Amino acid sequence: MDNKDKSNKDEKPFGERKSNTPKFNMYWIWGILLAGFIVISFFLPKNSGELTNWNYVRTLIKNNDVAKLEIIEDRNIKVFLTRDALDRDTFKKIKKAQGRFGKEAAHFYFEMNKEAFNKNFDNLKAEHKAAENVVVEYTYDNGGTGQIINWIIMIAIFIAIWSFMMRRMGGGAGGGAGGPGQLFNIGRSKATLFDKNTKVNITFKDVAGLDEAKVEVMEIVDFLKNPKKYTKLGGKIPKGALLIGSPGTGKTLLAKAVAGEANVPFFSLSGSDFVEMFVGVGASRVRDLFRQAKEKAPCIIFIDEIDAIGRARGKNLMSGSNDERENTLNQLLTEMDGFGTDSGVIILAATNRPDILDSALLRPGRFDRQISIDKPDLIGREQIFKVHLKGKELATDIDAKKLSAQTPGFAGAEIANVCNEAALIAARNNKESIDMGDFEAAIDRVIGGLEKKNKIISPEEKNIVAYHEAGHAVAGWFLQFADPLVKVSIVPRGVAALGYAQYLPKEQYIYRTEQLIDEMCMTLGGRAAEEITYGKISTGAQNDLERVTKMAYAMVTLYGMNEKVGHISFNDQNGEFAYSKPYSEKTGEIIDEEVRKIIDSAYQRIKNLLISKKDEVEKLAQELLKKEILFQYDLEALIGKRPFEHKTNYENYMESEKVEFKSDVEETIENQSNITETLITDNSIDTTTPIDDEKSI
Repeated sequence: MDNKDKSNKDEKPFGERKSNTPKFNMYWIWGILLAGFIVISFFLPKNSGELTNWNYVRTLIKNNDVAKLEIIEDRNIKVFLTRDALDRDTFKKIKKAQGRFGKEAAHFYFEMNKEAFNKNFDNLKAEHKAAENVVVEYTYDNGGTGQIINWIIMIAIFIAIWSFMMRRMGGGAGGGAGGPGQLFNIGRSKATLFDKNTKVNITFKDVAGLDEAKVEVMEIVDFLKNPKKYTKLGGKIPKGALLIGSPGTGKTLLAKAVAGEANVPFFSLSGSDFVEMFVGVGASRVRDLFRQAKEKAPCIIFIDEIDAIGRARGKNLMSGSNDERENTLNQLLTEMDGFGTDSGVIILAATNRPDILDSALLRPGRFDRQISIDKPDLIGREQIFKVHLKGKELATDIDAKKLSAQTPGFAGAEIANVCNEAALIAARNNKESIDMGDFEAAIDRVIGGLEKKNKIISPEEKNIVAYHEAGHAVAGWFLQFADPLVKVSIVPRGVAALGYAQYLPKEQYIYRTEQLIDEMCMTLGGRAAEEITYGKISTGAQNDLERVTKMAYAMVTLYGMNEKVGHISFNDQNGEFAYSKPYSEKTGEIIDEEVRKIIDSAYQRIKNLLISKKDEVEKLAQELLKKEILFQYDLEALIGKRPFEHKTNYENYMESEKVEFKSDVEETIENQSNITETLITDNSIDTTTPIDDEKSI
């Protein structure tokens, strides 16, 4: 304990360290350059014109070529020619030269005693009237004092400009320690410190749909607040936690909530803050960051997008490339491994690409916990909608459960975008509140892009799009494992989408072969409908073909769903095979052949189905041409109800709520025998009505 106190006492606070030994400073280089510039300016010969004599000058005066004579210190005489003389070929080698601060340099000079010059010049004026036009000036300064003053002014201006540039390059004058020398503090950490003076307003209440992740992170905060609670049983406080999830799932938001909840200093920065063009800067910033953290301990360090410096070492390095990123990562690994278990510094990091991180960074002892933050499920989306619906003027028909049912696969950022777009759409239409139609339009915009009703489409193209989308709708309607249709539209959206069909997929994690095959058949329904109706195909199915091709290759190469290829997965998440394929050319040919068989079989199957349902396709296409948008209830009115029962997650969720509510009532009945049968019947009704009107979906 004494050694620790002694080391802390000897170590000076950050930014106040002083050393008696002189260290190299860039100021030295600038000083040497400035001194050299001054020496060159003072001691090198100045441009004073050509050396001559009085006889030659006398001839020039007689020819009216001299404008002025300047006598300096009774000895040195400078000769200045007229403009007309300088224009003649005789003096073509004599050029006008501007001295410092706009003063004109002499064209000739010679030496003569002042008394001798005055006598000769008076005799010349008596002989020739041209001499009377010459201006004679006497100076006794020799330019020394003036030059010194001029140099002082010039040096002051130079220093002022240089200091200003150094301050600007260093991050602003007066900003932080270092003043004008901030340029040379480039190795300092760029982390933003949040402490008691800079309170973060985001708390765990603002983070919805991440219950499991919040529990893990809240425990980390509790480690710092009550360390003895865990260490008294022999446990060790984790050194770090890595937040892993898709973009927009709330990793950074969760970290902000940690900053808002923890009563300890919180350092926040991005992985790119360590990256710099200068060699060694990244490692220096890492050292400086952890030095500050130790001084502020207990504290939390949050590194967002850690994959910027945490990529696996030794991969994708070109010959002769700079290994600065690896040096930064090595320093980070060293600092994390060098912590004591009781140092009170915990690292949080976030990334959406854990597959490319270095294995040394992920091992226990550095990032002890890896917290997965997945896209929210139905209940999680409902909670997120409730957070983002706060503070908005909503109509009475708005239900967070219905909205969550219509947005499967949406991340938290996309849900926030939907709520904001709905408010903008309602304001654009001059509404007093946001209704369900605004949210439906917002969801369509997020999924398909901006609606373009004014886009000019020829009648022929519109017919093709109508039959294409009708083929998708009928295919999904009569395929057992296809997702239920929400709506189908031929209104252009986005960059190139001339129409789209929206489905409500079942939220599941495991798919069987027949489910994937039905999904492929439904995707190919648009191309099949075009061929059946027109006997020709168009480019409108390009996106459908991309999806089908990826699904077919995934079935063969990833999921082992092909008998000929076998139960083999060629997945290469860690990039071990780099640019080479982990199978032979012969196997590649077999894979290509089997993929074609799967796609051809699916296409022939859906084509036969649509031929048998040609009347239904025709009805839907004609109705689409009239209304442009059809909902699920429109399809039921035109072609009848779907022959397969397919309950959505929303319907299952509502039914489970009813069961839970009934079980609570039955428990109450057992405890209270005086409750009548009538009361039992009344209380068994769920207060939340499920979506019976599919129009709202």
